Amino acid sequence: MNLYVPAAALGIVLVVKLPALLRRWRSPVVRSVNAVIFLQAAAFFFSAPPTITVVNEMTGVSNFSAVLVYCILSAYACACRVLMENWREDVEILPHTRRRVRRWLWGHGVVTILLIGCFVLGEAPVERQRDFETYYANTPFMREMVLLCLFAVTAAAAAAAAACWKWARDIRRECPERKTPAGRLLRVGLTVLAVGFLTNVTYGSAKLAAVAAAWSGRDWEPLNRAATSFACLGTLLVAVGFLIPIVGPWLAAQVLGPLWTLRALGPLRRTICRVGGPRGRMRLSTPWSACPGRRLTDRMTDIHDRMLELGAYCSDEVRAHAYAQARRNGRTEAESVAIGLAAMFRAAADARAGGMPEDKEKGVVAVRALRAAEAEYRDLLVGISRALRAVAVLPRSTTE
Repeated sequence: MNLYVPAAALGIVLVVKLPALLRRWRSPVVRSVNAVIFLQAAAFFFSAPPTITVVNEMTGVSNFSAVLVYCILSAYACACRVLMENWREDVEILPHTRRRVRRWLWGHGVVTILLIGCFVLGEAPVERQRDFETYYANTPFMREMVLLCLFAVTAAAAAAAAACWKWARDIRRECPERKTPAGRLLRVGLTVLAVGFLTNVTYGSAKLAAVAAAWSGRDWEPLNRAATSFACLGTLLVAVGFLIPIVGPWLAAQVLGPLWTLRALGPLRRTICRVGGPRGRMRLSTPWSACPGRRLTDRMTDIHDRMLELGAYCSDEVRAHAYAQARRNGRTEAESVAIGLAAMFRAAADARAGGMPEDKEKGVVAVRALRAAEAEYRDLLVGISRALRAVAVLPRSTTE
């Protein structure tokens, strides 16, 4: 796999987030997010074989890239844990967060020093770009360096996965806002994060298994190379998991919400447009490249205009009868209003389809009822569209 592709993608994300980093540098969460993205990109970049060759040539030290990548991986594992601590503090304001952050920083700082010490004490004269771990599995100090890095990365990933699962469970059980969209998105993000960290655990475990096989003289190098795929997948899932609670609310408000509303308006649109009026079939002037929000606005405007066109066929008696029956059936006020209007417009569409003459004076009262309901209830058009299903089972006398 070309490791420059994920490195470039993460680099673009980092550049896009740079203004936010400069504006909110004092925020621990913002600093941690950017550190995670930067270290992810650096790990992929310096793990690529061409970069390994260049770094080794520039330093004049064989396999200097190995210890460099190991130190980056250790820092990345630490950054993920620090981000988890800072992120959770923002949600639940947990005490002693700074103390836990300092412990992770000191712990991985010690690991980094030990990695460098093992590399200095050991000997690795032959440059290995892809199979460093298995090639030097039996070399003193190189062996310890490999094991120390893999154990540190795997343990940090396992701890992060456990923390994500526990946090998601706590939100589901304890947080009062768990039913809000933000709470659901946070749980989804934490679940994806947990899977991503578990994938990183698989990466470390595969590497450790290949090294252990080399101790007994077996060649498990294919497993060692396959571990890179686990690392790429785990990194992708971790990035997505962090982005879901951040980007999710915007995506839900600007894309998913309008698309859901467009779909919900389908029954109403089909009812009032099934027979062409003065304007003929509904044709939206919305450009194909318009965003869902613009498309929804145009659709609602068009539907509203068509409803006003049906005003000459509307009967306020039909609306009042359906409203009263809905209230007797235990419907709420808002539901009853929507059912009354739905019955009125369905009857009006039937009347126009049957060629009945217009009665503009009779429709004035019905149009006033529509405007009054629009001023009082939000999402009235969606409510009317939903109520059409209930209107379909009302007695015929209600809608005639």
